[in-house]
Amino acid sequence: MSATMDAVMPGAAGAHNATAAAAAGRRGGGIVAGMMALPEVQTVELLVAVSIFVAIHSLRQRRSQGLPSWPLVGMLPSLLLGLRGDMYEWLTGVLASRGGTFTFHGPWLTNLHCVVTSDPRNLEHMLKTKFGSFPKGPYFRDTVRDLLGDGIFGADDEVWRRQRKAASLEFHSAEFRALTASSLVELVHRRLLRVLGDAEEAGDAVDLQDVLLRLTFDNVCMIAFGVDPGCLRPGLPEIPFAKAFEDATEATIVRFVTPTAVWRAMRALGVGHERVLQRSLAGVDRFAYDVIRQRKEEVAGGGGGGGGGRSDLLTIFTKMRDADTGAAAYSDKFLRDICVNFILAGRDTSSVALAWFFWLLNKNPAVEAKILEEIDDIVAARRSSPPAPAVAANGADEDDLVFHPEEVKKMEYLHAALSEALRLYPSVPVDHKEVVEDEVFPDGTVLKKGTKVIYAMYTMGRMESIWGEDCREYKPERWLRDGRFMGESAYKFTAFNGGPRLCLGKDFAYYQMKFAAASILRRYHVRVVDGHPVAPKMALTMYMKHGLKVKLTKRDKSKL
Repeated sequence: MSATMDAVMPGAAGAHNATAAAAAGRRGGGIVAGMMALPEVQTVELLVAVSIFVAIHSLRQRRSQGLPSWPLVGMLPSLLLGLRGDMYEWLTGVLASRGGTFTFHGPWLTNLHCVVTSDPRNLEHMLKTKFGSFPKGPYFRDTVRDLLGDGIFGADDEVWRRQRKAASLEFHSAEFRALTASSLVELVHRRLLRVLGDAEEAGDAVDLQDVLLRLTFDNVCMIAFGVDPGCLRPGLPEIPFAKAFEDATEATIVRFVTPTAVWRAMRALGVGHERVLQRSLAGVDRFAYDVIRQRKEEVAGGGGGGGGGRSDLLTIFTKMRDADTGAAAYSDKFLRDICVNFILAGRDTSSVALAWFFWLLNKNPAVEAKILEEIDDIVAARRSSPPAPAVAANGADEDDLVFHPEEVKKMEYLHAALSEALRLYPSVPVDHKEVVEDEVFPDGTVLKKGTKVIYAMYTMGRMESIWGEDCREYKPERWLRDGRFMGESAYKFTAFNGGPRLCLGKDFAYYQMKFAAASILRRYHVRVVDGHPVAPKMALTMYMKHGLKVKLTKRDKSKL
């Protein structure tokens, strides 16, 4: 028995020892595995902790910088979120929170860094006091060069001064003023009112922004090139040059929110919006160079009177000669650039401003009533004491009333209403400069040489510090003193820029807008279609993203 037990026990003890050893081995292996996994757990925890720290730090910078700034990408995520909605309102909110100026930090190794301001003191410093230190700069010039070339809006220094001087002399000539007035009468009475009349009779909705763009495009082409593209003809045909021009401007604006290296690579490869730009520029150039060739032939064939007595910009610049050599003062490329620049300015600014004006009138019927009262008083005064005959509109109805220039000048309340529309919806919502030497803004912002500066005109119209607590209200009365229009500082109301670059066409733009608006309002009540979405589009000028669909109702004919 004892022997048997002795024989069994050693086996049991061995089995027990083996089990214990195995368990110990498993515990040991677990400890080793745990020790090996520990660095992985610590790495994950460390990454989470660093991410949280970076996020908190970046978000805290919103208080000191206006927007969160992230490693590598800077403030780009906030900009992309702003672009998804109303970018101009987003920018206004940021500037209001920062007292009117903030610095935007773009992604690392990009050129999207800039200072953004809406402070009138800074604008006066930039546009007037230190004008020479704040040119458009190489960044702006390179970005728009394919479209605008060396034209006046992207040019600096001597190139800009030479064009500005020549254009200023022309804009103030009697011949040029006569051309602008007569062409406007023809377009409004022979085309605009007929197109609107057809829509009213048919009971159709019409895109008023599109119609007004066609009006101003035809008008500025007649002034710049001396040709009538016919955009506002019945049926509103698509004109290849007009379509190419619009596509080119839209593709160009995309470059401003795209890193330079990226859009240049896209241009080299001919892809994306750069492909659209190349195709549309080909259409613009084809039209421009054809007109330039024909005009040079006219000038050459007519001697001193070449151009058939034309007074458009192209003819004037084509006739200019170099004082030393007697050769043509400007190349075909330069003539193309001059005309394209003036078309860009003249086409968009007035038409876009008028579209927002009619939208605001739809929301403010009391303002419309006051404008109509002013127009009725002017017409009544004419009937009691007729002024000298105005330029007739060929093809217009015999009894169709055409406003005289002196009558348009008397429309003070209409002038104020248009200025108020431009205050809230400036045709150019933001503009760009680049500082060429170290500067300090009056508000204390330090600018290093090469810094890009964006000044936000849209935001300025919504700053309580500039316009008071009612800054978002549409109130033409803020422009009137004893019933007379009183302008504001160009550095508070910057719709026409300021300083040496003050818009040459400001007076004509007001005349064009007042003449067209009064002619429409006297004949039609303009009502925006119910439910039509209205929002600004990101472009060089403040287009309405979806146009402006309206329906027209004839006013009482006994008052016409």
